[in-house]
Amino acid sequence: MGQGEVYFEFSQVGRQMRVAAIDADSGVEVIVIAPLVATRLQMQQLALAKLRRKLAETVPPPRTPGKFA
Repeated sequence: MGQGEVYFEFSQVGRQMRVAAIDADSGVEVIVIAPLVATRLQMQQLALAKLRRKLAETVPPPRTPGKFA
């Protein structure tokens, strides 16, 4: 993930908050569930950390020349 934008969506579900973080460049989305007592900043930081982790996992490895058997 570069310096792109991240969109956050907050939806209260009962006594919890559902937070979606969406990477504007790739469209990759993650969801976290947080307690209502958490601050908005804490919820965003949690969702952003999960999004960064997912983006790091989905980046394909660099192509290197090799031999075929």
